Amino acid sequence: MLVPVGILGLVVGLLGGFFLARFTMKSYLAKNPPISEEMMKSMMMSMGQKPSQKKLNQMMSQMKAQNQKAAKK
Repeated sequence: MLVPVGILGLVVGLLGGFFLARFTMKSYLAKNPPISEEMMKSMMMSMGQKPSQKKLNQMMSQMKAQNQKAAKK
């Protein structure tokens, strides 16, 4: 009787830990996006483009909208 309870506890703990870690990472990435304006600016400059603030804001808002759309799925 002790072994099935231990196995059940292990399975419940693994599933709970997985979903807790998944939720934590999603909320962290929503608050702290992996690409910042400075990173975007340096990427554009390395590609030979002169980024304006308007263009940077537009690209950041597009990325934010895409992330929100992906989060809804």
